[in-house]
Amino acid sequence: MAGNWSGGGTITLDDGSTERVRCRATYAVRADGDGLNQTLTCASDSFKFNLASNVIAQRGALSGTWSESIRNASGNLEGRGGGGHFNVVANGPGFSAHISLTTRGNKQSVVIKSDGAFRVTSISLTRS
Repeated sequence: MAGNWSGGGTITLDDGSTERVRCRATYAVRADGDGLNQTLTCASDSFKFNLASNVIAQRGALSGTWSESIRNASGNLEGRGGGGHFNVVANGPGFSAHISLTTRGNKQSVVIKSDGAFRVTSISLTRS
């Protein structure tokens, strides 16, 4: 997963409208393989988010923290992962999202389902 990724997809905003979204992601894996730092920046015509997370894996359990710099939001995340597939729940004050990430070779799929300013984001990324 380490490296730079880019691509796009769609975002469904809280008013039900759908827009194309462009995204960039960077992943840095800790030397022991148990930690991951991630940044994900996505923008559509009317919406942008800049997500950063720090995740630790222990026997398939994932835990860590996340922050979103544009809205000055942050919180904790937890979930499960293995075999290139990760499912986590990110929580913070007034925000909750389910995040599913699947990586196969140089292709990655990210789906974020939220109760915030956007409802669903579906992204396909390719490693640069």
